[in-house]
Amino acid sequence: MKLQLKPLASDIVISTYALVTLYLRFKFESESSVGPLTSLVIGGLSLFIIYALIKIKVLNPGWFGLFNSKKYEA
Repeated sequence: MKLQLKPLASDIVISTYALVTLYLRFKFESESSVGPLTSLVIGGLSLFIIYALIKIKVLNPGWFGLFNSKKYEA
């Protein structure tokens, strides 16, 4: 059985992950002398983890319903 999260759960996991990694990057960079290139590499690797989880379909983002293709009739 393959692990797949529902769209809302995926959105919450992605948002939480992005906020936590951003906080940790700012904290780590302020406490040590990290250059801009190192910061970009760390950010790129953290985004790559999310990208890989979406590609193997563990995460199924629904983008909080922003791109809903259903047309509602009034």
